[in-house]
Amino acid sequence: MGAKIKVLICILLLGAAGLGVIGVNYFRTATADYEIMTQTSPSRDEAHRMQEQLVLFTEAVVPARLPFPAFLQSMGFDSNSAARLVASAQSVFDLRYLRAGNRFVVGRSILGDLREVRYRIDADRILYIRPQGNDFHAEVQTLPSETEEVGVIGKVNASLFGAVLDAGESPELAMRLAEIFGWDLDFYTDPRPGDTFRVVVEKKTLATGEVASYGRILAAEYNNGSHPYRAVLFHGPNGAPAYYTPEGKSMKKAFLHSPLKFAAVITSHFSEHRFHPILKEYRPHLGIDYAAPTGTPVQTIGDGRVIFAGRKGGAGNLIEIQHNNGYTTYYMHLSRVLVRSGQRVEQGQRIGLVGMTGLATGPHLDFRIQRGKEFLNFERLPLPPSDPVTKRDWNEFVAARDHALALMPPLPSQQAPAVAKNSPPASLPPASTSAVPVN
Repeated sequence: MGAKIKVLICILLLGAAGLGVIGVNYFRTATADYEIMTQTSPSRDEAHRMQEQLVLFTEAVVPARLPFPAFLQSMGFDSNSAARLVASAQSVFDLRYLRAGNRFVVGRSILGDLREVRYRIDADRILYIRPQGNDFHAEVQTLPSETEEVGVIGKVNASLFGAVLDAGESPELAMRLAEIFGWDLDFYTDPRPGDTFRVVVEKKTLATGEVASYGRILAAEYNNGSHPYRAVLFHGPNGAPAYYTPEGKSMKKAFLHSPLKFAAVITSHFSEHRFHPILKEYRPHLGIDYAAPTGTPVQTIGDGRVIFAGRKGGAGNLIEIQHNNGYTTYYMHLSRVLVRSGQRVEQGQRIGLVGMTGLATGPHLDFRIQRGKEFLNFERLPLPPSDPVTKRDWNEFVAARDHALALMPPLPSQQAPAVAKNSPPASLPPASTSAVPVN
């Protein structure tokens, strides 16, 4: 009997021990489940927050010659969304005039909902479009920037273009310099190794350090071999910006070297006695024939007023321009006339397209220039300069000149100390407010 009681007590003890183990395991499992539950709820909130706030961006470069609707479709917009997007931006920017090469960015949530559209309009402006209720809100933001007058210096090894890039600047600066000195230098043939350039330019820099754009070039110098060319920004008689030498002479000539922007073969020169290919007789040819494909742009060589634009006999489509200095120029055989009689035109303005109207055997431009009643040989004509700085503006010019030239960085060979502000460097003619140009 006592033995049975002892066995029963052992069984009860073992059972209690087993129940204790089970209880501990259950408690541990319940605790783990609770911890998972308490952690799962914040995870769901975080996932929801990510769905709402995380934006994934897709960036593309605006392609050339792709219709705007097709471009938006390639960025994931249906036709209805694209139309609403364009309409929302219309008041601040017309999206139909995207510039090829600029960046277009679309931001969407993880679930694909539109969050933002960004378009870089130019160096310092960005268009933002964001959802607002059932519609979109568009605005243009200007990036913070700072404009400084800085000096840039460079040395030519092969070309001005390469020298400007080597100096850490953009190709735009090379193009601007070529335009300033284009009256005196041909930057395809004249630059030689060892040439140097110096320039004082307004440079707009974003807060990120990125150069947003160049402003005005206040002064420039190009040393071509032993010959220095210098230019200073001032204003012309009409108030428009213009460049002058430090002595006040205009850098600009009254006429361009050619009525075509790009080089063209001269097929017939000025002559008093030329055999006409159509009329089969010798007669004067009082102009120059430039062979060029039909549609080649024709530019006026100087400022003036159109006194005739239309069809005239053997000249075909003809434009006559009266210039302020007593000259008249003629542009013949055009396929199209892009100006009208009485219209004012500016030097370099496109006025027509090369053609072969009238008495012409092939597409070309017959260009003529007349002074008074006499036609002149344009190939041998010294190009008349534009007007110099006037006596009235001389003191103002000197102040602008001295300010700009004082900012010019010294050449490596110059050992002189930094130039004092508002006084010209030693290598340039000293300013003299008493000196006046001779008009």
